[in-house]
Amino acid sequence: MNEIASARRIVVKVGSALLVAPDGSAHGEWLADFAADVARLRARGQQVLVVSSGAVALGRRRLGLGKKLSLPEKQAAAAAGQSALMRAWEVALEPHGLACAQILLTRDDTEVRRRWLNARATLETLLGLGVIPVINENDTVVTEEIRVGDNDRLSARVAQLVGAEALVLLSDVEGLYTADPRRDPSATHISRIPRLTPEIEAMAGGANADAGVGTGGMATKLVAARIASAAGCATLITLGARPAPLNAVEQGAAATVIEPATTPAAAYKAWIAGSLSPAGSLIVDAGAAAAVRRGKSLLPAGVKSVDGHFDKGDAVIIRDEAGHEIARGLIRYADEHARRICGLRSAAIEPALGYSSGPMVHADDLALAAHAPTA
Repeated sequence: MNEIASARRIVVKVGSALLVAPDGSAHGEWLADFAADVARLRARGQQVLVVSSGAVALGRRRLGLGKKLSLPEKQAAAAAGQSALMRAWEVALEPHGLACAQILLTRDDTEVRRRWLNARATLETLLGLGVIPVINENDTVVTEEIRVGDNDRLSARVAQLVGAEALVLLSDVEGLYTADPRRDPSATHISRIPRLTPEIEAMAGGANADAGVGTGGMATKLVAARIASAAGCATLITLGARPAPLNAVEQGAAATVIEPATTPAAAYKAWIAGSLSPAGSLIVDAGAAAAVRRGKSLLPAGVKSVDGHFDKGDAVIIRDEAGHEIARGLIRYADEHARRICGLRSAAIEPALGYSSGPMVHADDLALAAHAPTA
């Protein structure tokens, strides 16, 4: 499957059934094999993020709790089990010279823009340092009202967050079938899905409804795939209960691939251009307007005035001196600070504010207006 081989960034979702042995301890042998698989990808320059379940299951064993837990018991189990989960990942990755870092997210971290930007910045920094982020929902504090829902969805949100090209959902089956293969011997495996349709999704709602262990199943995997596809990320659903499952897929093992509907960059730009309500606007000089039209970052030196009230990470409209909208973007400074650095060279930002967040709007966070006049 070239989706794994060609991806710059890969998010892999690992469920409790793979991570936790029948006695309730961490499944060290599987983790060791999987860590070798991750190390292989890292050695060829790819970045890997892991969305990992298992904290509640490991914590349940530590605390001597039964399988049916109340919400406070589940939160206590998550608190007790998260350190055990991270230790299991550390033990698996350390022999390969790989460090890991714990990231605990709630739904607000993937939906509230400022928190989204902060989470993205942390993950970008960790990846730049060669670290393997190990991500889980923050079950110690989350309630039903603010849950992502399951780690299939969370992994899709993470893929969206970091602009990943591939999302791998490790399951207890080799992907989507036309019917449940454990009940219907005539069921046919579907290897590639160019576009998710109601007919395809109906197969998961019935035939594969029991696939997957934990809170997810095949239906939630297709929900995750839809999120990922819209974000420009391909999704692979494959059997996880084998050594080095990523390598197995690359060597031809069965999997279902759901193709992306766009590219990560295009999806992100479309989100900025069409999904956010602008909180303010910037008027820029002719030089800055020309640079923005060429896809360059907007520097404070080219900003003539700031209108509106906004926080760091809010969407703003960028206008030329004639008032034409030329782009929209996510600003890196609150309005008060943006006004103070208007017209300043980059070297003067930190002396003026006591810190610097770089350009006013970074090129990665800019979406040109479709009707913007050309330079």
